[in-house]
Amino acid sequence: MDLMGMMGKLKETQNKIELTKKRLDTVFIDEQSSDSLLKVSISASRKIKSITIADELLEDKEQLEDYLILVLNKAIDNATKIQDAELDAVAKMDMPMIPGMDNLFK
Repeated sequence: MDLMGMMGKLKETQNKIELTKKRLDTVFIDEQSSDSLLKVSISASRKIKSITIADELLEDKEQLEDYLILVLNKAIDNATKIQDAELDAVAKMDMPMIPGMDNLFK
């Protein structure tokens, strides 16, 4: 087992993961309520870019709160799936098979 080679490969994989995380800052997921009164744009790294609220929602605080929770959670779920898939792909593609380290990047 080439320990130095594996350590170099691990460092290379960590660098690729960091680059992937930076790229995910530029990938956006757009979600909206079923009636399009609330729209959210969020990065795949789960940072909110924008929220657009129709004027009619401003008249009903409770409905607006419900919409925000539903749409933001949906956007965050989708962003998390994209982020997990991207990072898993990098880790699996480049990582040497070391017993017990398969959960390292989760």
